[in-house]
Amino acid sequence: MIDSIDDATLMARAAGGSELAFRTLYRTHARPVYWIAHRLLGNATDAEDVTQETFVVAWRKLPTFHLEGSSALPWLATICRLQASNRLRSRTRDRARTTEVHDGIPDTVDVEKQVIDSATVEAILREVTALSPLDREIFRLCTEEGYGYQAAADHLGVAHGVVRNRLSRIRTRVRGAVTETESS
Repeated sequence: MIDSIDDATLMARAAGGSELAFRTLYRTHARPVYWIAHRLLGNATDAEDVTQETFVVAWRKLPTFHLEGSSALPWLATICRLQASNRLRSRTRDRARTTEVHDGIPDTVDVEKQVIDSATVEAILREVTALSPLDREIFRLCTEEGYGYQAAADHLGVAHGVVRNRLSRIRTRVRGAVTETESS
């Protein structure tokens, strides 16, 4: 019975092309992934879309991903957060590009919010740009590509602890820059 098999085995089988194994992973983790997306996006339709996108990305990355724990949920949650973040950025870009007109009166643009968002993005980019090449690559692999610590370590040829510790420092540094920008 495939429902009683652990996530690592299911992922290995799915990476080998087993649609049944991937469907089982989906059935097991779709609901928690959906609720993570819903909490981040606040919209059921977007949460459903991001849940689907999460599993599409997971399917594509399965052949190169190595599960470190016993559950695939942390990895899927990371992918979900990245997909939700992409969705939020897309929403912001779409809103910035279009000026909605209702009853002949254009909506007002929240200039203050746009300045704050722009300052936050600039602070993050400044911090990431100032990182060493190894730290930038760790940041890219783990935050943009959804790599786990071990997968990133293997890709970069460094120890698992190096990735874990450096990523923790990078996140603290970026959070500090964002907090400083927000308090300015």
